[in-house]
Amino acid sequence: MAGALFLVYTAVSLRIHHRMLSNSYDLGIFEQVVRSYADGHLPVSELKGPGFPVLGDHFSPVLALVAPFYLLHRSATTLLVVQAALIALSVVPLALWARRALGSVAGALIGACYGLSWGIASAVGFDFHEVAFAAPLLAFSLAALGSNRPTAAACWAMPLLLVKEDLGLTVGVIGLVIAWRGTRRLGFVTAAAGVAGTLLALLAVLPAFNPNGSFAYWFLADSPTGTSGAGSGPLDLLYRSTVGLVTPQTKLSTLALVLAPTVFLALRSPLLWVAVPTLVWRLFSNNYVHWGTGYHYSLVVMPIVFAAFVDALVRRGTEHGSLRRYLAASAAVTLAILPSFPFWQLFSPATWRSDPRVAVAHSLMKKIPDDATVQASTYLVPQLTNRTSVSLYGYPVSRPSPQWIMVDTWVAARWRWPLTFEAERAMLNQARAQGYRTVDDRDGFVLLHLTHRPERTPVSGDLDASKHKG
Repeated sequence: MAGALFLVYTAVSLRIHHRMLSNSYDLGIFEQVVRSYADGHLPVSELKGPGFPVLGDHFSPVLALVAPFYLLHRSATTLLVVQAALIALSVVPLALWARRALGSVAGALIGACYGLSWGIASAVGFDFHEVAFAAPLLAFSLAALGSNRPTAAACWAMPLLLVKEDLGLTVGVIGLVIAWRGTRRLGFVTAAAGVAGTLLALLAVLPAFNPNGSFAYWFLADSPTGTSGAGSGPLDLLYRSTVGLVTPQTKLSTLALVLAPTVFLALRSPLLWVAVPTLVWRLFSNNYVHWGTGYHYSLVVMPIVFAAFVDALVRRGTEHGSLRRYLAASAAVTLAILPSFPFWQLFSPATWRSDPRVAVAHSLMKKIPDDATVQASTYLVPQLTNRTSVSLYGYPVSRPSPQWIMVDTWVAARWRWPLTFEAERAMLNQARAQGYRTVDDRDGFVLLHLTHRPERTPVSGDLDASKHKG
């Protein structure tokens, strides 16, 4: 089952990338991080700013483990294949636990429902992310916890501290559940280590590496404009910590969809508490993207919810007929949701067709030499990160005056970011005026090269200032 799901995940993510639909944020950033590790130095990302130290953005040293595979094949596809393998691996402990405790049919159905769940589909369909490492760690930890192996559960949980700074709180809750189940000393030590790891990352490590000297995402805790009538201060904090966690309706819909594949039976297991830190920061955030079901944000929640599902079924002591009804309902919900998420792309003919413009884009990109500095459109960036120093065209933190600029000016492009079509056209005209010449212009792709920078004619104020300085 894990092998079959690995092929599904790989097919979906590679077809998205080969159709040039992957993004600078985040696949491009993560490839630059892994490329840094592969080249033997601390991770930097040109997309975050010239020479930006990524350990000042998110604490994810676990990404160094991808570097050996990247050395074998320097491409963004390596990251996507590694992600597919990690997520497919997470199916194994959950399915084996369900098989031991509930029988072979239950193991197969729960493994399949988890492997095809919408949270995993959303993550696979959107680039690569460090939380792919969290999926198998959580699955192994919670399967061990559910099987009354607390030491193994703690050992599998601790590496989560190296995946992302917020996951220390998840480790903390796993420790509390271990303590609640009877192994108090181990549980409290695990909980303390998890909380300490998060505090150390947020208050010491990330500020030490960040050029601004602080954690970069505190602003997500600010009150979103127009969402609360409580103003700011303690009343606003109280509102967002209570009613604000389930409003607007998008948040409530996401919570319902998280539990739906388990027919809401996961609510009966204490293992579900492990999902609370991730869900709370997402729903508390002022970024509406965190509230919904898109992108990769629900990947961490899926192994927790399905572990709680198995635990609830085991604790319930379900009779054979009742167990079959729960499993059938879970499978029905999973299949009903499936067409709304990226795995369904495998059944779309468009997924397997190659757009002629992709070949044109690659023919232009071949004209850019290795190690050149480049600014490019967001969909072009992940095609260049393996061999150039590339940043996002038109983004404020991008390296100024790159040697090359490549932009997709096609009006029918599905998404333009960060520039509108008009702003993009104006910037290209400005670049030509500043010394860039057009190397190629085909099918909407424009390739510019910086040949010279026109000298600026000083104005009278400049002359006066230079005389004064002299």
